[in-house]
Amino acid sequence: MDKGKRPTPTRRDLNSRDSRPGTVEDGQRRLAAIMFTDMVGYSALAQADESAALSVLRRHNRLLRPIFAKHHGREIKTVGDAFLVEFDSAQDATQCALEIQQSLHDYNASAPDDWRILVRIGIHVGDVVQSNGDVLGDAVNIASRIEPLADPEGICLSQQVVDQVQNKIPVHFARLPPVALKNIRSTVTVYRVVPPWEAPRGDARPKDAGPGHQLAVLPLTNISPDPNDAYFADGLTEELISVLSQVHGLSVIARTSVAPYKTAPKSIAQVGADLGVDSVLEGSVRKAGRQIRITLQLIDVASQHHMWASSYNREVDDVFAVQTDIAERTAQALRLELASTSARDSERPPTPDPEAYDAYLRGLVAASVVSWARFDEAAQYFEKATTLDPNFAEAYAAWADLLVGGAGDVVSMRKVIPRARELTARALELDPRSSNAHLALANMVFQFDRDWVQAESEFRKSIELNPSNARAHRVFGLLLMALDRLEEAKEVLRRAIQLDPSGENEGMLAWAEVESGNYEVGVRLSEKFYHGNSTLAHEASRVGFLYLQAGRKDDALRLADAPVAGATEDERFDLALLNALLGRPDAAREEIAEVERGEAKTYISATHLAMLYAALGNKERALDLLEQDAREGDQVLWLWYRGVFFDSLRDEPRFLALLREFGLPTAKPHRPGAPREEA
Repeated sequence: MDKGKRPTPTRRDLNSRDSRPGTVEDGQRRLAAIMFTDMVGYSALAQADESAALSVLRRHNRLLRPIFAKHHGREIKTVGDAFLVEFDSAQDATQCALEIQQSLHDYNASAPDDWRILVRIGIHVGDVVQSNGDVLGDAVNIASRIEPLADPEGICLSQQVVDQVQNKIPVHFARLPPVALKNIRSTVTVYRVVPPWEAPRGDARPKDAGPGHQLAVLPLTNISPDPNDAYFADGLTEELISVLSQVHGLSVIARTSVAPYKTAPKSIAQVGADLGVDSVLEGSVRKAGRQIRITLQLIDVASQHHMWASSYNREVDDVFAVQTDIAERTAQALRLELASTSARDSERPPTPDPEAYDAYLRGLVAASVVSWARFDEAAQYFEKATTLDPNFAEAYAAWADLLVGGAGDVVSMRKVIPRARELTARALELDPRSSNAHLALANMVFQFDRDWVQAESEFRKSIELNPSNARAHRVFGLLLMALDRLEEAKEVLRRAIQLDPSGENEGMLAWAEVESGNYEVGVRLSEKFYHGNSTLAHEASRVGFLYLQAGRKDDALRLADAPVAGATEDERFDLALLNALLGRPDAAREEIAEVERGEAKTYISATHLAMLYAALGNKERALDLLEQDAREGDQVLWLWYRGVFFDSLRDEPRFLALLREFGLPTAKPHRPGAPREEA
């Protein structure tokens, strides 16, 4: 089960400003981006020459204030040489900070030494409260503690700000070591913005680029004479992503985030801005019978410089040698190294059978369809690949991962888990270093065996073997959420977002934020996919559930009215559940009647049916179904037990007994106005 659907939230961030009035009443709580600026060395200058210091301060104020206004900043107050400024969006605040530092950098380049102005800036996002023209709250305190961590001419951002602006602003972020801030209870993750004048340009790449490179492999263009050979280009794209993930210090963006560029291509600069990458691999594939021609080029985003380009005219049998050469060229261009096992692996191709590899590529393409519409087709291709070559480890791993991912969504867990165990065992027997095989095992013992300890170990092993495995990060984040380890979950999900910016991961992070009590941050993240488009039934229901969880019933009601015309069966289910929770039970009753008559058009587990009954107030039937699912069904309560649809069961002894049986925390999830309980 790869739970990227059902009532799991999606996103909207702080980059769209609210339409609230310009004036705010005292005592009103709101979400804001808070910026602190401070001039470096001003106190010492004031002690040495007060007149000169005041002159510098006046120039400082004249330079900064117009930039605040340009980016919709509200100057709250000044304290000597420091500004406190409030913004409605993280993006406005960050762009303002960038313009301030660039303007001052340009100014200082021609200013006399005693006129130079160096500023530190810190930004955080959180709740603030208006009080007599001032703003108060943890957001203000944290921003003030972050600012001194910045270098002169530097900008430091909290993790919450980076979550909102990454991939939206074309700059790089460098994470600082975890820091405990004075009078702030929890450790805060802080990033430094790499200023433009420090960024490498053209061939002026640092001798040792080290870790931190981000690469996007764009979908290879199919120029084969037979359009039915498009699968080969798509499958090879996914294989290149996997092979390049073996380069130490290189993060490779997941397929789901690069796939849209196949039908909607963009410039290299725009791809870099969208995905936050510093290099892009693009090219084409021509397949004619057994002959293939692959043309590729690696491009530096900042300079548009071609770091290498090559064409390969080979037979299909030689495709593995081509992949290895591509990885070696890329590693050399970025001054990185291949994993120690890569040389050995290149001497031993994944399969010597070109027909088995062809079936494997077709399976990868079919399995990549998010809606699971080609689930059976993908399984058949993987079965064919392993029949043609019984020693094809990665085909076994992909097949096992497919079965475990679809279990509980498109097919019963009990139907496929035994086969998935066999496939995973075979994959690990053939290749103990397969990241996907360890992911399949982790996912299986997590979801079906409920062995949290082994699952965590296997997730970590999968990520160790392939740090760019976005799905491993995402499902590991689910495990941590299930165990109420929310801060750890958010950290893992943020890494998943970096690897797969366009996937489901920001929705998962939004869910974790709401579960943590960060309601506004979570809701704003979740709203981003929705964009106010009431025709998106799936996104409307997902955001609606988070609205309910955050105590915003009126907003949930608005989204519950999303039209069902053209919606999938899963989307209809979600909207029926949302409406039932809002006191509109008709659609939920129809869904139940269909399932009970055996006429459901999609797979519905007993736990999902229990959601509907709980939402309708039938606690006994809901508990019966949950116990049935735990006893003989998909056992998916671990995923959904925190959901608002089960709030009516929180104090039921049978529900608490199920949580204990699953080894899950029994504390009630955080809800608005309620103190967080200890398990």
